[in-house]
Amino acid sequence: MQDLSRFQRPRFARAYERMSAVAEQGAMAGYRHRLLAGLSGRVIEIGAGNGMNFAHYPREVTQVVAVEPEDLLRAAAVKTAAGSPVPVEVVAGHADALPYEDGSFDAAVLSLVLCSVADQAVTLAEARRVLRPGGELRFFEHVRSRHPVVGLVQRVVTPVWSLSAGGCHLDRDTARAIADSGLVVEGLDRFAFRPATLAPKLPHILGTARNPG
Repeated sequence: MQDLSRFQRPRFARAYERMSAVAEQGAMAGYRHRLLAGLSGRVIEIGAGNGMNFAHYPREVTQVVAVEPEDLLRAAAVKTAAGSPVPVEVVAGHADALPYEDGSFDAAVLSLVLCSVADQAVTLAEARRVLRPGGELRFFEHVRSRHPVVGLVQRVVTPVWSLSAGGCHLDRDTARAIADSGLVVEGLDRFAFRPATLAPKLPHILGTARNPG
């Protein structure tokens, strides 16, 4: 059994539950729908949080395996899964060492999680490992701005922000990390998005990459 003690952030988890519920009433639901549209077969969602994506999976998905290390968020995801339109299995685990065999999934989903993992390269290597050859990675992440001044501000404030936001980094070039992982990016949309009224407006990416095998 994996030791998940280092992932326990109960104060952040409770705040995230509140924030995600508010965001879902706005534009976030539409982005989640875009992220998951067209998926089918067996899907692994890495860092599933409290399960806000579950309602948006298309019925062609035969199973979602939702991996979440944080205890409170995982318990919330179990409750959310009960109302999902597709079968969802919520499991304890973390992105650095997924407890599944190579090529086990038709698709993998990374949604607002690559900002907070310890090492993006390790997480993406694990996602690629459990994907079958030709399988899809779907990603939706906030990223470092390509505007030099904004990017510098993000870099300066990230150390303080990370302490209060569950290890979240504002200054990661996640699109580059995905491209460097060996996954082939097939589509990528960049846009600025404010998830809630009082939240900062951040640059995001949403897209698809494929495991070449």
